[in-house]
Amino acid sequence: QVQLVESGGGTVQAGGSLRLSCVASVSTVLLNTMGWYRQAPGKQREWVAVVSRDGTTNYADSVKGRFTISRDNTKSTVDLQMNSLKAEDTAVYYCKGASRFSSAEYWGQGTQVTVSS
Repeated sequence: QVQLVESGGGTVQAGGSLRLSCVASVSTVLLNTMGWYRQAPGKQREWVAVVSRDGTTNYADSVKGRFTISRDNTKSTVDLQMNSLKAEDTAVYYCKGASRFSSAEYWGQGTQVTVSS
């Protein structure tokens, strides 16, 4: 069973920055697309940014130009650099990975990001 562990959440003022990190219990070369998702109180979980095994990235319109996702297969990590944070970015952020060899998907336990205005 693949485990994903997030870290780096916290409270920051609007306009500030945070960097989230997700470490996998297996080499990320064994995973296809990895990504970050978030869920705000009373809302559905939404995708934020994804990175494929070859490094191709995609971002939700709401974070484009402010967030950067990166993947390091040598360290089995996927990070999310978040700049120019807004109050509406407040949510629990989850890391997700998809198996290369099955339909299995793995989620981390989530890390809270709170942006105060």
